[in-house]
Amino acid sequence: MTTQESSPAGTRVVSPASARTGPNWGRWISLVAWLAFLGLFAAVGRTDVDPRVANPNVEGRPRPVGFLTGFDHWQVIPQAGALIMVVVLTVVFIRGWRRNPGSPVLLMVLVTTLIVWQDPIMNWSPYAVYNPMLLHWPESWPLIMMSPTVEPFIVFGYVTFYFGPYFPAIWILRRMAAKRGPEAFVARHPLISLAALVLVIGFIFDAVLEISLVRTGLYIYSQAIPFGTLFPGTTFQFPLIWESLSVTFVMIPAAILVYRDDTGKSVAEKLAAKAKLFPTKPVLGTFLVMFAIINVSYFAYGGWFWVIKASGLATSVACPWPYPEAKVYDPQGYYEKEGAQGPFSVGKWSTWQQGLPDGRPDVEPPPRGEGACATQGPNG
Repeated sequence: MTTQESSPAGTRVVSPASARTGPNWGRWISLVAWLAFLGLFAAVGRTDVDPRVANPNVEGRPRPVGFLTGFDHWQVIPQAGALIMVVVLTVVFIRGWRRNPGSPVLLMVLVTTLIVWQDPIMNWSPYAVYNPMLLHWPESWPLIMMSPTVEPFIVFGYVTFYFGPYFPAIWILRRMAAKRGPEAFVARHPLISLAALVLVIGFIFDAVLEISLVRTGLYIYSQAIPFGTLFPGTTFQFPLIWESLSVTFVMIPAAILVYRDDTGKSVAEKLAAKAKLFPTKPVLGTFLVMFAIINVSYFAYGGWFWVIKASGLATSVACPWPYPEAKVYDPQGYYEKEGAQGPFSVGKWSTWQQGLPDGRPDVEPPPRGEGACATQGPNG
């Protein structure tokens, strides 16, 4: 039996001839780049609201709606949690990589962190409006401007959101396969079974997490399709079917790509080898396969909501608007139709990109005091 055959599945055997003798500059460059990126955010992060987004008629941060239990400092908790998560994951990643360089699981941790570059677009698409009091990037920066209000720091914790369901799903899958034997469906079709488990686990995980975050005021879905939405027409509306299903568009590929078969190779590694992508640098090839597929999957999530946005079916608005220090994000005029008081913001990509070639339509608001949003206005 060869050394490779007797090695545990997934263990990379490095021959003495190929062992690295000098410093791994790739690792050092990656670490410095990551720390520099975090340092950049620490330098430019802010809680003030840019004039492009701010409501000039409001001072302070009044809240016309009560959040969960009336606690006024909910936003501190997820932000502190995100900071701790970034530190812990950075340390765990470095230690794990030193022990098992090129691990598909660690590569996926990296990939599901890097997809945050798309987040401003993915806030624009489903009307995800973040609380302006969150520590965030400057609103006037390119790409960041896509977010309806602000682009916060907490999105650096995406890895636990999009990749987290894989871990309970693979544990359940292995338990089921061991219990039911090699002839069972889960053993013969592990990828289908894993996808189904992630679909269920991811849907429930997202629903519980997001409903909690919306209820505590971290963000809102300012518009949604009434059907399939929990608490439609309220500040805390949540597009359950539309959101909790579509997030699995990313969760499922992330799980499948790191699945190892009995050869010890992950699906991503096999795809990279089949495509002959950097054959002399298999880890790089695997990373690029993951990065491409997960980014496309994330675009599919955004495309799902873009269709809803362009169709004009997201007619249920979150009333009252909970962030009066910011202009009401109303690119299609639905808030004004419901009697909300301006000023209004249309944000970026507010013409043909959302099915309105001429931009925000002229709206005839109802008489003052009438309409679902008339009981409050951003001016208090």
